[in-house]
Amino acid sequence: MKILSTIFASALFATVVSIGASVYAQDDRPGFATIVRVQGIASYSLGDGNWHPLVAGKTLTAGSTIRSGENGIVDVVLGKQIDFPQSERAPDRISLAPDAPVRGLISSSPAAEQNVVRLTPGTTLVIDKLTTVDSGADTVSDTELDLQQGKIFASVKKLSATSQYLVKIPNGIAGVRGTEFSISADGATAVYDSKTGGLVLSLTVGGVTTTYVIAAGQFLDPATGGTAPIPPGIQGILYGIFAALKTTYHVTVNFDYNNNNCYISALTGHTGGSAPPK
Repeated sequence: MKILSTIFASALFATVVSIGASVYAQDDRPGFATIVRVQGIASYSLGDGNWHPLVAGKTLTAGSTIRSGENGIVDVVLGKQIDFPQSERAPDRISLAPDAPVRGLISSSPAAEQNVVRLTPGTTLVIDKLTTVDSGADTVSDTELDLQQGKIFASVKKLSATSQYLVKIPNGIAGVRGTEFSISADGATAVYDSKTGGLVLSLTVGGVTTTYVIAAGQFLDPATGGTAPIPPGIQGILYGIFAALKTTYHVTVNFDYNNNNCYISALTGHTGGSAPPK
């Protein structure tokens, strides 16, 4: 059983780290990291050694570094460039309000399935590579992150077969697709949920490289090299975090008629926001 597991892990990891080769043959375009939430102190650098305050709405590209302070939390959407809902002049869909007596229209634009990363306090994350290619029927993406210190939570959508998503840490690398997980710079990894069989993590300790397949609901302790079920208390925390990440980019806009003008009629009473009764 151990041999089969090792073979599976090796094959899966080799697939994850090699499938990006076909991406380069296409006309790849730069991807974007859109900062959608900042709590506390956070900063960014464009690789020139200068650091700038980080605010929600900032868009970064490959080569940038994001750093959260000791009380800082940063949520980042990785992929195509997106606009904040506040910048939209008109909703993408309009329908009648659900409450019939209410005069007005409502538009709900649900959050698209996105690749979102949350930096916890004291984290430094480098965006090494971020490209996207529209191949017609699908979107091919190539994402490489370098977690130099701290810890991140990441929600990665189910990628196309030719996409790749890698997270490097000081002593290893993780390949992931269709998975919600957390990983620390020391290799401690928890997989909350996965649609693709889990996360593949390769760690090098004392010159020896070991590859692990961490399934949904499992936690890897790098100190022991063993996996165990995530404790129920931690499961609850992960649930709350990933529920928040799934709704990071969501907006509901309400449109109501102008009821500031009110016309009174002795025969019909009053109507709000409409032409005077005849």
